[in-house]
Amino acid sequence: MISDRASFQIQSDKLMQKLKELGIKGDVLEAMQKIPREVFLAPAFKHEAYKDAALPIGESQTISQPKVVALMTHALDVKKHHKVLEIGTGCGYQTAILCKLARRVFTIERFASLKDAADRRLHEMAISNYVTQVGDGSLGWVGQAPFDRIMVTAASPTPPQALLDQLGEDGVMVIPIGKQEDEFQRLMRYYRRTDGSIGEYYLGDVRFVPLVGEQGVSQAAS
Repeated sequence: MISDRASFQIQSDKLMQKLKELGIKGDVLEAMQKIPREVFLAPAFKHEAYKDAALPIGESQTISQPKVVALMTHALDVKKHHKVLEIGTGCGYQTAILCKLARRVFTIERFASLKDAADRRLHEMAISNYVTQVGDGSLGWVGQAPFDRIMVTAASPTPPQALLDQLGEDGVMVIPIGKQEDEFQRLMRYYRRTDGSIGEYYLGDVRFVPLVGEQGVSQAAS
């Protein structure tokens, strides 16, 4: 009888092949191969770990589908020397991938329960090049700015100015933009040009939970 570990490995290999066919390769694919997605899910959902679907993680939040994780990470273009800000720690899956790619990751989570659970998982995996805190992600992390890269894993009606202001020279931010009542949001890549201005690039349609905060979506509207 095949073991759970072997079964997960087979499923992971199949998923990685699908991501390769979508053009995901190099460091991003290697990082995703090293992070077992099932570790970040509750027992009831572990058997669905390698389906290309978003899954619940508690507090009405989700772990993004692998294809979207791959696309966003690829678009962020993280290098080994980069300092990264992640908005929305969630279960810690995206955090773990970013930690494999960057020098250091600063990650903010709105829910203390999710932050604590992610911390436990990351420590168990011996991942230590990150710092996390509970707070309003729409305001960023002023005390640690500027950042080379910013990853936002929740949708905001407009790009938060606080986050754009915290982008360093040649900085890049990937974020879903749009209202929750819309069928989809637009996944956007913002980048700081050499003259200091901000450029933007549309990556595709996505569906994310709202970025609740002062410069995102109000608590009442979420």
